[in-house]
Amino acid sequence: MKPFYVRELSVYPVGRRRILLLAVAVLASLVANFETTLATILPLLMTDLGMSLTVYGQLAALSVLVGGLSAGFGGILSDRWGRVAILVPTLTVTAACNFLLATVDSVAGLFWVRCLMLFIEGAGITITASLVRDFSPRMGRAQAFAFWTWGPVGAAFLASFIAGFTLPLFGNAWQSQAIIMGVVSLSMCAVIIWKIAEPSGALRAQVMEAEQELAVEGEAGHGRVRELFKHPHLWAHVLGNTGWQVLYWTFTIFGQTILATAFGMDAATANRVVALGIVLNALAVVIVGRASDRLRLRKPFTAVGTVLTAAALAYFISLIGPGVSTGHVTAVYALLFLFMGVAYVPWMANFSENAEDVESRLQGSALGLWGMVVRVMIVVMLIVSPRVVEAGGWQLWLSVALAGQVVFLVSMVAFKGRWRAARPQGVEV
Repeated sequence: MKPFYVRELSVYPVGRRRILLLAVAVLASLVANFETTLATILPLLMTDLGMSLTVYGQLAALSVLVGGLSAGFGGILSDRWGRVAILVPTLTVTAACNFLLATVDSVAGLFWVRCLMLFIEGAGITITASLVRDFSPRMGRAQAFAFWTWGPVGAAFLASFIAGFTLPLFGNAWQSQAIIMGVVSLSMCAVIIWKIAEPSGALRAQVMEAEQELAVEGEAGHGRVRELFKHPHLWAHVLGNTGWQVLYWTFTIFGQTILATAFGMDAATANRVVALGIVLNALAVVIVGRASDRLRLRKPFTAVGTVLTAAALAYFISLIGPGVSTGHVTAVYALLFLFMGVAYVPWMANFSENAEDVESRLQGSALGLWGMVVRVMIVVMLIVSPRVVEAGGWQLWLSVALAGQVVFLVSMVAFKGRWRAARPQGVEV
C-alpha cells in the first residue's frame, strides 16, 4: 500500500492541471532550499558558538558530502519507489529539524544537526527536478527548468527578506530564524501534501514531445542504473557542468565576501549587488528558457551563455583591486549572473533530454548522479578555496572558476542535440 499522500496519475495531465502540478514541484524546490538556508544567520551563529570561518568550512564540507551521497541514492530510489513517497517525508522532516537547530549550543551539535538536515534534504532537491521533468514535455522543458531554478533563488530571497524584518524584533537572536524557517517550511509542506501528485511509473517512462492527454496502464519495470554509465556524453554533461558550477557556487557561498574584501564594499552594499544579480538571473532563465523551447535548440544558447560568462568573469578578475567604482563592479557582477542564466537552463533541458533518450525510466537516477557529483565538487571547493585565496587572493580562485567555464565549453562537443534550427519540411537546400 502506498502512503496516503501519494496520488499516482495514469493519465498525463494537461492544461491548468499540469501547470498546477508543475507549480507544486517548483514550490517543493523552494522549500527544499529554504529550510536548509544558513547564510542569513551564519555571522551571528559563528559569533555565538565561537566558530572560525575555517572550522565552518570544514563542517560545511562534511555535511554537504553527506547531502551529496543522499542526492545520488535519492534519485535512484525515486525511480523505483516513486517521487512523492520519498519527497514529502524528506521535506517535512527537514523542516522539523529547524526546531532542533534552534537548540544547538556547540560546534559539534551544529555539525550533527546539519549532517542530518542535508542528508534528508539531498534526496529532496533531486526529486523536485525529476518531478519538473515528469510534468514538462520537451517543447516546454527549458522553461519548466527555468522556474525550477527559482527554488534556490527564491529561497535565498525569502530567507533574507524574513531575516531583515524579524531579526531586530527578536534581539538579533539567530535561534529566532531557525524557528521561523521551521514554521514557514511546515506551512508550505502542508500545501504540497494537499496538492502534490506524480505520474505512474509507466507514464514516467513515456517520452513526451508535446502536451497530450496520454493514458498508460500497467508497470514500466525498472531501468538499470549502470546503463547510464555506458554513455560518454552523459559523463561529459555531468563532469562538464560540474566545472561550470564552480563559479556559481563560489558566488553563492562567497559572493558578498568577495565584494567586501576585494572591492571594499560594506555588507549592505554587497547584499544589494548580489540581490540585483539574483533578480537578473531569475528573469534571464525564464526568457531564455522560452526562446530555447520555441526554437527547440539547447546547445547554441548554452555555448553563447558560457562564452559571455567567461568573458565577463575575465574582466571581473581584472577589476579586482582599489579604485574601482561601486557602480562599475555592480554592472559587471549583474552581467555575470545574467549570462549564467543564459547558459544554465538550456543545458538542464539538454541533459534531461539526453538522459531520457538513453533510458526514460532513469531520469531521477541521472539527475541524482549529477547532484551527487556537484556536491562533491562543493566539498572540495569549501576545503581548497580558502587556501587558494590565502595564497593568491580572489583573483587566483576566480581564475580556477574561469578554467571551469572553459572545461564546460569543451565538454559541449560531446553533448547530443542540434546546433541549428531544423529546416521546415519541403524546403529545398
